[in-house]
Amino acid sequence: MNERDAVFLPVRELAERVRTRQVSPVALTRLFLDRLERLGPRYNAVVTLTGELAESQAQQAEREIAAGRYRGPLHGIPYGLKDVFATAGYPTTWGAGPLRDQAFDYDATIVLRLQAAGAVLAAKLALVELAGGARYGRADASFTGPGLNPWDRRVWSGGSSSGSGAAVAAGLVPFAIGTETWGSIMGPSCCCAVSGLRPTFGRVSRHGGMPLTFGMDKPGPMCLTADDCGIVLDAVAGHDRRDEATTTRPYRYRPHRPERGRFRLAVPKGVPDGSEPGVRERFRESLAALAEVAEVEEVELPDLPYAAVSNAIFLAESASVMEEIIESGITAELTAPEAHCGIYPRTAMLATDYLRALRLRRTIAVAIDRLLERYDALLSPAQPKAAPLADRPWVKGPKERAADPLGAFGSCIGLPAISVPMGFTEAGLPAGLQILGRAYDENVVLAVAAAYQELTDWHTRHPPDVLGTAHVRQVSGPPAASWRTAVCSPPV
Repeated sequence: MNERDAVFLPVRELAERVRTRQVSPVALTRLFLDRLERLGPRYNAVVTLTGELAESQAQQAEREIAAGRYRGPLHGIPYGLKDVFATAGYPTTWGAGPLRDQAFDYDATIVLRLQAAGAVLAAKLALVELAGGARYGRADASFTGPGLNPWDRRVWSGGSSSGSGAAVAAGLVPFAIGTETWGSIMGPSCCCAVSGLRPTFGRVSRHGGMPLTFGMDKPGPMCLTADDCGIVLDAVAGHDRRDEATTTRPYRYRPHRPERGRFRLAVPKGVPDGSEPGVRERFRESLAALAEVAEVEEVELPDLPYAAVSNAIFLAESASVMEEIIESGITAELTAPEAHCGIYPRTAMLATDYLRALRLRRTIAVAIDRLLERYDALLSPAQPKAAPLADRPWVKGPKERAADPLGAFGSCIGLPAISVPMGFTEAGLPAGLQILGRAYDENVVLAVAAAYQELTDWHTRHPPDVLGTAHVRQVSGPPAASWRTAVCSPPV
């Protein structure tokens, strides 16, 4: 198997080749480590290569699989981790220059669960500094540089999980972990034309991750396909006593197909109209494709202040969570000038405004759940606009927030949603389809997304000029001492 064959194989197909020993976990890991080292800087996607750890984990996976102890579809598969999660033995920078030497002596729960599944940690990936919590309006708000898009390096790869989106799109890792408080999985997935799942709030433990809010933070997978997202979610979901917000509801990835044979989907009235023409046209084409497997209706959203409520909760909770950072003064050393004082005004927010927003959040949750009783999912563009240029600042005000009400209330009340590729604008930039479902209905959301990907081929298209000349080869005998010495040779 050469590099071109291996790099963009979905996890499910790659896993089968690893399970049947057609592909060596050690050789596969070295291939992706080499790509991360060579190509990661092209997109400012990597903070830290975890090469020695990856080598050790890949060797262990190879021994276990050879002995018949196969753990499942992530066994021996390399991945990248957004650098907000604690990883013993490596820095955890939170994307911030002042914290580039920050280290923890334990692993985050999501790292432990992926380790238990046999996955191989290859790199900690770049992000917007403090996951965007200090305010930013530019792509270069990170000490690793602006996140650059593999489809066009003049534009942004999205935030805050910029490195995760770029790394999957460029074939630097088969899958990555991102986090979302408000748009930080969906946005980069849309910008980079990958499949990114925001799970239900509480489905995946946040323990060991950088906190940004108490009630909106959600880790999730970013992959080549919706099916891959389900495979990864299956490995990381579950209750964690160290995160009191995690649900006790069990999760197993079993895509739900409707008994009636066709999905019932709804498009909120007027929402696609707020998108730029190229995005709007791709969305219209997506609805036409889905008509083969679904009844699609237009629906009126309840008239509620989704973006305002989400913003109030985010501002109040982030001010509280980041109190120690505010008092330390390190915000003055952050890259984005607007981050130097971006958190301070939040501390003056009235408690009455925060409590009012919490009451309205309950109202929104009940109203949207009643709406979704009649449908399998709601549909909209994942972002109303394609990725902006990376060298220019932007302002995201109330009008821009209001153009994506599904993103606003989905993030606020913690509903599962996925962004999957739905084509390109006239400028050649990716557009994404957003599929949002009821709380804990990830399998329904994933089934709709998988059905869409069976009908289209956008998820099989990859950026030009991202493949090198290295090859995966079978490894027999003892592996090389270091991954750095093993840019995989052509088959022998």
